[in-house]
Amino acid sequence: MTSPHDLLAAAGAGVDPGPFALVRREGADHLDLFTGTVRAVDRLADVPLPDGPPGPRTLALVPYRQLTERGFACIDDGTPLECLEITGHARIPLTDALAALPTTPVVTTGAGFDTGDAEYADTVARVLAEEIGRGEGANFVIHRTMRATVQGRPLVAALSALRRLLTRERGAYWTFVVHTGQRTLVGASPERHVSVDDGLVMMNPISGTFRHGGTADRDALLRFLADPKEVEELYMVLDEELKMMATVAEHGGQVVGPYLKEMAHLAHTEYLLAGRGSLDVRDVLRETMFAPTVTGSPIENACRVIARHEATGRRYYAGVLALLGRDDAGRQTLDAPILIRTAELSPTGELRVSVGATLVRHSTPEGEVAETHAKAAAVLAALGLRPDAPAPGPEPAPRLADDPEVRAALAARNAPLARFWLDQRTPRTAVLPGLAGRRALVVDGEDTFTGMLAHQLRALGLTVEVTPWHAPAPDAGQYDLMVAGPGPGDPREVDQPKMAALRELLAERLAGGRPTLAVCLGHQLLCGLLGLPLHRREAPYQGLQRDVTVFGATRRVGFYSTFTALADADRVPTPYGPVELSRDPADRAVHALRGPGFAGVQFHPESVLSRDGLAVLADLLGHLLSAPPRVGPGRLPAGTAHGTAERG
Repeated sequence: MTSPHDLLAAAGAGVDPGPFALVRREGADHLDLFTGTVRAVDRLADVPLPDGPPGPRTLALVPYRQLTERGFACIDDGTPLECLEITGHARIPLTDALAALPTTPVVTTGAGFDTGDAEYADTVARVLAEEIGRGEGANFVIHRTMRATVQGRPLVAALSALRRLLTRERGAYWTFVVHTGQRTLVGASPERHVSVDDGLVMMNPISGTFRHGGTADRDALLRFLADPKEVEELYMVLDEELKMMATVAEHGGQVVGPYLKEMAHLAHTEYLLAGRGSLDVRDVLRETMFAPTVTGSPIENACRVIARHEATGRRYYAGVLALLGRDDAGRQTLDAPILIRTAELSPTGELRVSVGATLVRHSTPEGEVAETHAKAAAVLAALGLRPDAPAPGPEPAPRLADDPEVRAALAARNAPLARFWLDQRTPRTAVLPGLAGRRALVVDGEDTFTGMLAHQLRALGLTVEVTPWHAPAPDAGQYDLMVAGPGPGDPREVDQPKMAALRELLAERLAGGRPTLAVCLGHQLLCGLLGLPLHRREAPYQGLQRDVTVFGATRRVGFYSTFTALADADRVPTPYGPVELSRDPADRAVHALRGPGFAGVQFHPESVLSRDGLAVLADLLGHLLSAPPRVGPGRLPAGTAHGTAERG
């Protein structure tokens, strides 16, 4: 097609114009029209991003199964990674696009969820009991799919739905149609997954769903903003995306917000995360597959849980659309919304709309069933499968986000959080005396909280490496400190490969008297080696913030745990020397311990929930590394000349 108007006219008349995408970005007064050719590739690294003049290069449709690149579990349904290699780009004014898009109502037959309400509620109850209740993670997203058959031409139906979304939905990050010839996607996604522009990496965790059906009530919204379940749900996905930012941004992410995202049928709470990075944008995509808002946390185990409890593959649901390009200086750019609130149509008219709910310890089966209906409402309404929200009037709808009490309620959410992640950080301003030149190894137990922990340890002055638990054992003499990190699972299963490997590593450090810090799962395993009994909590401490006493000081910290060690005294003898405990006087739970050359904490000092986490780490490092650096094989301490160490 030689012009945007010809393309829209042909598509609206039912003529396939070839591959194209129509995209309206949030707040834009136009739609971007991308045309080109489509090919499938196997890996994200194969997505084309050639050099050349500034502009978009490729729009990639990244399916959920792409997780297999990271070795994560999924039901592999074979959905392809398709790339629209862009050869044409035009801008169509919004008014012109609306005039050209078809107004024909979408007609479907046979609509229904593949998993009915009762069956979905049973799945929710099972995940709460068997997964969150047994320490497999803090939150999980389980999906189901509305299926139907479109009567008439599927592309015309998709363009009609796009017009309805453009006129009825609000607050979407991208509103779009993507047509590859093999499939057509139409949707209004509220959530940026990740973007890169001028070296600035941004992510946008959204969670918490206020259902209003088009007539939002201020008092009801304020109750929603104060609901502990909704507050904790957003904090948990914030932590999980900070883990991702720890990998793709050089100094981790800085938290901005929270904000209220208002849409036609519901509202969400959201944060923005920002940090500077230099990775290839395809590596950024790979390292952030996929958002915790559509998977859960910790990510790797959440994927296992999803595979255990979902009956079918996810196709493109929870994947991303990824627009890759170049800026005026030739630098790579990326803009990638999450594929939610999206319908997929086949050339034969098969329609799928997938939707999921975030399950946390406060969840109820009936509440999560209702959440899936609310989240799907806008796209289903655009397809004629649900009533529309009230039509917008001639004046812009009043923004509840501008209400002073709403603004105050949102701002109050940051009061208990760690300033380390909220404030702009200047490198090396928190360095502790005596830590410069010291090396630490953080062992990851399948929870990338270790990336955030590494950033905090570096901020305090250490040189840090992170390694997975199953990697070959490093030379212990190279490191002044070893950190046994967090991860999912039952620490009492001592023969399970991960537990056995971490226990062996801890035992070697204890026997050698080498400084060791243990966090969460690592702390539980350390407690087991010290002879303390391990107990499964009746109510999981997943995403829970508490004030606890840590060696005489009151600290506000965040827990992500189902298990805890118990003790009857504040000091106990162990095979490795006397150990001082900080424990809960009510239930005997051991929150922290320290002994000769080792320490452990049940909470996560690196979490955004741990307002006092950096202070706890500083205290513990002072306990563990008060002596000069050890001399390991083939290594001299910092400041050494000809084998003579300087003290300072």
